[in-house]
Amino acid sequence: MKRLFAVATLFALTYFCAAGQSADSLAVQPIEPVASPIVVDTLATESPALSVLLFNDGTWRYVQNRTTEQDSLVYNRYWDNDNISAYNSMPKDSLPSSVAINLVDSLKSYRYPYVGRITSRYGIRHRRPHNGIDIALKVGDTICAAFDGRVRFSKATDTGYGTLIIIRHDNGLETYHGHLSARLVEENDRVVAGQPIALGGNSGRSTGPHLHFETRYLGQSFDPERLINFRTGELRRDHFLLKKGYFSIYSKYSQDFNAEAERNEAEKKETALSAEKRYYKVRSGDYLGLIAKRNHTTVSALCRLNGIKSTTTLQIGRVLRVK
Repeated sequence: MKRLFAVATLFALTYFCAAGQSADSLAVQPIEPVASPIVVDTLATESPALSVLLFNDGTWRYVQNRTTEQDSLVYNRYWDNDNISAYNSMPKDSLPSSVAINLVDSLKSYRYPYVGRITSRYGIRHRRPHNGIDIALKVGDTICAAFDGRVRFSKATDTGYGTLIIIRHDNGLETYHGHLSARLVEENDRVVAGQPIALGGNSGRSTGPHLHFETRYLGQSFDPERLINFRTGELRRDHFLLKKGYFSIYSKYSQDFNAEAERNEAEKKETALSAEKRYYKVRSGDYLGLIAKRNHTTVSALCRLNGIKSTTTLQIGRVLRVK
């Protein structure tokens, strides 16, 4: 730990992510400018799969070793440095109906990619799909990685994206960063949340300097505002249930976010109740008192759960709810 604090003190005044963001580029308050610490050292742990990253602000966190990460299917399947979309060969009917995505925990971190004013949201724009959000900035402003991951694509393109960086993250998501003026990372580079990856610009099909930011899963875009509250820069939740219906360009978080949260809570309660239910099939020689004793309940409880009386004749094979 002495080593940690010595290194942290040495670099205590150095920050790398908020540099270049002027007060004029910040809007939709309240938001604090992002000040991301620099990784200054890596320490081994008792587990060969984990290391400890030390930052110049005195903080630390666990991270998976690269040898462990290389075995992950996230980086072994549909990995393509040459094409913007890596999932063209993936059958659309193979998409899961839903998938649980762990956004942050002791190994996964998050950092707001850029603090600024949203000028265009996900959905249909000028009769065309707009697969991400646009955030106003000044040319040269610094853009950071939202999550840990590896750079899959980093090129100047002749598409509407202009200069584009795509990062595939440990949680399986991909984030797109378009209209850049400069790239600070190259293909296959490993990045951590908050690391500067690019400078904002006005390249490609753009009417002014801004960051075009997309979130995708298996090549399918969904509204980034389902993950991030762009008014505060915070994640909306640590764990995210991504549903197949969200891949529709017409599916926007604002349409059903509150109702969705209520439905999720109701589903959790229903699942918990269902998990608690237990049933018993009547066998030869059974009677209510014996069934109640075997299942650690009472005759009156069995009658209430099954709508029967204590004098009801039980048929062999009948299924009774006992909990």
